[in-house]
Amino acid sequence: MASAVKWGIVSTADINRKVIPGMHESTKADLVAVASRDPARAEAYARKWEIPRAYGSYEELLADPEIEAVYISLPNTLHCEWSVRALDAGKHVLCEKPLTRHPKEAKAAFDAADRAGRILSEAFMYQHNPQTKRLQQLVGEGAIGELRLIRSAFSYSLYDQDNIRLRTDLEGGALMDVGCYNVSSSRLLGGEPEKVYGEAWFGPTRTDWVFTGTLRFPGDVIATFDCGTALPERDELEAIGSEGSLFLDDPWHCEVPVIELRKDGNVERIELELADSYRLEVENVSDAIRGEAELLLGREDGVAQARALKALYKSATSGKPASL
Repeated sequence: MASAVKWGIVSTADINRKVIPGMHESTKADLVAVASRDPARAEAYARKWEIPRAYGSYEELLADPEIEAVYISLPNTLHCEWSVRALDAGKHVLCEKPLTRHPKEAKAAFDAADRAGRILSEAFMYQHNPQTKRLQQLVGEGAIGELRLIRSAFSYSLYDQDNIRLRTDLEGGALMDVGCYNVSSSRLLGGEPEKVYGEAWFGPTRTDWVFTGTLRFPGDVIATFDCGTALPERDELEAIGSEGSLFLDDPWHCEVPVIELRKDGNVERIELELADSYRLEVENVSDAIRGEAELLLGREDGVAQARALKALYKSATSGKPASL
């Protein structure tokens, strides 16, 4: 069995609390360090999460020769910059979603990975979950006939205007925070969109507080979604075909992994095993580093996701459909 990959975490962001337990439990990953721009914060964080080493700067962590891979959970605007810096330092990178909404930045980051001979992956953890894999399988097998429509919603309520998720200077907003999941899952089932149309309500912070989108895929498959930071908590996904539909009440967190096959007036509940998506994504990257598995999410998906996000923003601000 290959040795565990030694990981470091760049930042002490809240999302880390979902990733760290899986790292600790996995035999394929060994979390050895965390970095913050505040040395005292890094030390306290390392004690709390039982991480051996704490660094008072991101640069110090990247200079640690023992660390092979880093998980980057910085604000959106820093994702590509620090991914590139980590890759240039010889580290493999798992970057928290969204990597970016700028295709040029995404391409540059993956170019840096290629130059360094290292791995870069965007952390859409739900794609590693058995629930998502079963959904893809059912659609591919024709369980609902021909796929015609993909419908999804993802929202929650956030009104703290100082929160980084609502700051324009950090590229916050509903589409970047939660809508990226709608776009990712629509692409997962539909392929790559030919054109998109977006509408947004830009709230008091000037970020999109509500965003709706339509994506048209080859083969006349259409996806519609809504997302928001000023709506009730909602998350659902439905793939609708010519003969039935597949409904997921928890499509991205995957904490209640059930797929409902709705067909001919009947509902069949397909229950899946509960699995830690964050652990699975770290293990996929670790296995890929060791040459024991194919990387699930790499350049092709990362650049295409950025391209779709850019087009949706372009449409929402111009009032016109945008081609990709």
